[in-house]
Amino acid sequence: MATGGSRAFAWQVFPPMPTCRVYGTVAYQDGHLLVLGGCGQAGLPLDTAETLDMASHTWLALAPLPTPRAGAAAVVLGKQVLVMGGVDEGQSPVAAVEAFLADEGRWERRATLPQAAMGVATVERDGMVYALGGMGPDTAPQAQVRVYEPRGDCWLSLPSMPTPCYGASTFLHGNKIYVLGSWTKMPRSLRMRDKRADFVVGSLGNHIVAIGGLGNQPCPLGSVEGFSLARRRWEALPAMPTARCSCSSLQAGHRLFVIGGVAQGPSQAVEALCLRDGV
Repeated sequence: MATGGSRAFAWQVFPPMPTCRVYGTVAYQDGHLLVLGGCGQAGLPLDTAETLDMASHTWLALAPLPTPRAGAAAVVLGKQVLVMGGVDEGQSPVAAVEAFLADEGRWERRATLPQAAMGVATVERDGMVYALGGMGPDTAPQAQVRVYEPRGDCWLSLPSMPTPCYGASTFLHGNKIYVLGSWTKMPRSLRMRDKRADFVVGSLGNHIVAIGGLGNQPCPLGSVEGFSLARRRWEALPAMPTARCSCSSLQAGHRLFVIGGVAQGPSQAVEALCLRDGV
């Protein structure tokens, strides 16, 4: 029987990507979902760039990335999408920074990161791009904080974070940038219903949602659960149409996109968990 929480959510299925991929970089710009790079069927970083027109639900090929990469960070700056860092074909972090000029359909190189890194957390504020942490060639998490100034095409160093982190989540609230990369063990009553790793997490409505991932079985999970902030408990939500792990994700309004990842191999699936109208 559906709970009140589960009835507030539904899945929307979009046309599959032309290219199967995992660890792709995603961005949302002017009604278009961009999927850049990632790893394909051969397990090597891609230079493939594609965009989904959200109005017509059609995919279009974009100019390829100058640097094939997976696990890069991306920030939208007006009509540009800035792509930073990631990992190359040799499984080494890269410092390359490139901008896709949407109106011109082409890429331009920008000033490289001061240090090669993958798993960089990024946030934009007042036209400046902040890049926090990451992992360098020595595989140690980084504490560096850099800020990109587009007019001068340069990176400036800021005071380092107290705690090095890699693959952290970050968001802007007021004039503060919050970086979340540490876990605290919760009481058993607040733990998720399913054990899972390599899953998507986001926030929709009054719920923190956990989607897919890997559990105790060799195949990916399709289960979804949400932690109700009002009821202080985890609740079952509608299952994924396509069970996957290692997905890319992007929150855009009332939708949490879950893109690509691994099903039986790299996936083409593009699906979004949505809040129903009026919720």
